[in-house]
Amino acid sequence: MDKSLLAALPLAMMLGLGGCSGEPAPAPEAEAAPILMRAGEWILTRKTTGYNTPTVTPAQYQEALRQVSEDKICIAIAPDGVPDVAALAGGEGTDCSYKDKLARNGRLIVTLACKAGAGTSEIMAEGNYTADTMTLGTTMTKMQGGQPVLRTTHDLTGKRVGDCPAPG
Repeated sequence: MDKSLLAALPLAMMLGLGGCSGEPAPAPEAEAAPILMRAGEWILTRKTTGYNTPTVTPAQYQEALRQVSEDKICIAIAPDGVPDVAALAGGEGTDCSYKDKLARNGRLIVTLACKAGAGTSEIMAEGNYTADTMTLGTTMTKMQGGQPVLRTTHDLTGKRVGDCPAPG
């Protein structure tokens, strides 16, 4: 055998074994626990940030922008992590259902289909949440006879304040 080949053999073996230091491989990073909103009693604050109708006057628009409501309600959380539709709809719709929904990693994006008086409303909400807080932007479009008659936008913030009171 060629002497240069014999000399290279131990070097090749050392390089090949260099990665085997006897130490265990680092453990894979654990996945972060999912962020789940907690059911319970929440205080929800809605601040109107936009109000448009085909006939809105500047005075009506300015009056609408001064509207802030605060409600203390019990919110149920579905197994897929989304809150009860009634909590998100507020007074802008009844008999609501989810058209689309995504709650993942502290991000909530949903679309609700609701009844609204003689027409329907579609409410889109998007924002962030933790187990005990939420900060969402909402847009509601009310339709009557196939025509949009009202569009509102709100900043919706929520804070969980405890468990729901026991039924009395």
